[in-house]
Amino acid sequence: MSAEEPTRDAPRESPPERKGLRRGVFLLPSLFTVANLFCGWACVVYAMRGQFETAAPFIGFAIVLDMLDGRIARMTGSSSQFGVEFDSLADLISFGMAPAALTFQWGLAPLGRLGWAVGFLYLTAAAVRLARFNIQHVSDKRYFVGMPSPSAAGIPAATIYFYPYAITERGPAIIALVMLIVPALLMVSTFRFRSMKTLNLAAPRNPKVLLVAAGGIALMVAYTHEMLVALAYGYLLAPVIEWVVTRGSRRQAVADAVNPDTPPTSDAPPI
Repeated sequence: MSAEEPTRDAPRESPPERKGLRRGVFLLPSLFTVANLFCGWACVVYAMRGQFETAAPFIGFAIVLDMLDGRIARMTGSSSQFGVEFDSLADLISFGMAPAALTFQWGLAPLGRLGWAVGFLYLTAAAVRLARFNIQHVSDKRYFVGMPSPSAAGIPAATIYFYPYAITERGPAIIALVMLIVPALLMVSTFRFRSMKTLNLAAPRNPKVLLVAAGGIALMVAYTHEMLVALAYGYLLAPVIEWVVTRGSRRQAVADAVNPDTPPTSDAPPI
C-alpha cells in the first residue's frame, strides 16, 4: 500500500456539493421566517400610508409563512434554537407590532392617547404570549394555553380587510378598541385553543371530507372577505363553544351515573 492511498479507518469528507445542499436545507426555514418578517414590515408601511386593504392581507401571508417554516424545519430535521428565537422575534413584528399599528391607523387614532395606549397593550400581550410559549412545557400538544398570536392578529386583519375604510370619529372607534383588547386578553389567558398542528394532512380516505374541503375552497374564492371574518372570529369563539359543549356532556354523564337507566314503565293499568 502506497503512502498516498487512504486507509479504511480514515474519515471520508463529504463532497462540496453535499455540504452546500445541507447548508441550504438548514437555511430554508429561516428564509420563510425572513419572508414572515417582511410581511409584518410591509403591513406597517402600507398602514402608515392609509392603504388598509393592501396592508391587512400581509398579516394573512405572515400567518401562512409562520405555519410553513416550522413544518419545513421538522420535515428536514433542521430545527435549531436559533430558528426558534428568530421565529419568535419575527412573530413579534408580524403578529404584535403590525396588527397594533394597522388598527391604530385604521380606527384608534380618533381616541388619541387612549388609542395608542391600547395598541401598546396589544403589543405587550403578544410579547408576553410569545415569551410564555417559548418556556412553557405543554403536556397536551392538541391545545395552546392562551390564544396564539397569529390567530389573535387575524382578528384585526380580517376585520379591516372586510371594512378597509378608516374610522374618523370617537364613537365608532370603540369597535377598534374592543377588537384589540379582547384578543390581547385572550393571548395572556389560560383558555385552551385547539392547535392546528395536530391535524393529519394526509389524503383522507373518506370522499366526503374532500367534498367539504372543495366546498370550503369554493366559498373562500367566492366570498373571501366574509369567510376570513368567519374563520377569524370562529376560532376566537371556539374555546367558549367547546367549553359549553363539554360541560353539557359532563352534566349528562353525571346525571346518567346518579340515575341509572330503569326499565320503561307502561301507562296501562295492571292486570
